[in-house]
Amino acid sequence: MSFTGWEDAAAQKSKVEEAAVYVAERLPKADTAVVLGSGLGALAKMLENPVDIPFAKIPHFPSATVSGHSGTLHAGYLHGQPLIIMGGRVHYYEGHSLAQVVFPVRLLAALGVKKLVLTNAAGGVNAAFGSGSLMLIRDHINLMGNNPLIGPNLDEWGPRFPDMCSAYHEGLTQVALQEAAHLNITLHQGVYAAFSGPSFETPAEIRMARLLGADAVGMSTVPEVIVARHMGLQVLAISCISNEAAGISGAELNHLEVLEAGKKASIQFIDLLKAIITRINGVEMP
Repeated sequence: MSFTGWEDAAAQKSKVEEAAVYVAERLPKADTAVVLGSGLGALAKMLENPVDIPFAKIPHFPSATVSGHSGTLHAGYLHGQPLIIMGGRVHYYEGHSLAQVVFPVRLLAALGVKKLVLTNAAGGVNAAFGSGSLMLIRDHINLMGNNPLIGPNLDEWGPRFPDMCSAYHEGLTQVALQEAAHLNITLHQGVYAAFSGPSFETPAEIRMARLLGADAVGMSTVPEVIVARHMGLQVLAISCISNEAAGISGAELNHLEVLEAGKKASIQFIDLLKAIITRINGVEMP
């Protein structure tokens, strides 16, 4: 279902509000939310007094079909502070419209979330970033051929032309760098390029991405960032470099490799996420 035209945009807002009422009756209100990429589901198991809602039970919520994504909205407390965790995401390549892809972010904003932490698995374009390493996203390049804000704008959600100069919140990125240093975790910094997928990129496309300044490539995150900024959320995003991108190593790419690399990196990735969330949750960031 595509949300195009003013009536459909208004209908989308109505659907988000209906979903928010359903979720708010079941979960504690939280300042911070995390979207988990492949292999990071263990973080949700660390919540105290957990409440789980399968995506399928939330009104109008799109279904996740990708292996490694639990398809569950988790909430509870981490070190005494309420936290919402999105156990996976939906992707453009699954056949969803971008309006559906960003529906969860719209929902989180409607629930009162102010800070959004995004994670993903990405292919490494920068040869210095080995498989299993972590990259703090400083900026992005949208190569998906679409934008979730195309169509009539709802002023209640945000401005017609949202600024993207500071899409990734500087205060949150500094917290991430500080906590990584404290934990002795190498946290690279770079630019993430988003392709639509589901086919992995060709070697020529990776050469193009490198020339454009990309350090990593993936098939998610950018639409979520755009909409989060549109609605005034502060965003932090970290990629797990799951594999070297096409043409870098000469090896064939497959999704099992992505999942395996995510498992290997998950322990230090989760340690870093816990430290970051503890610092920022419930704290006003300038």
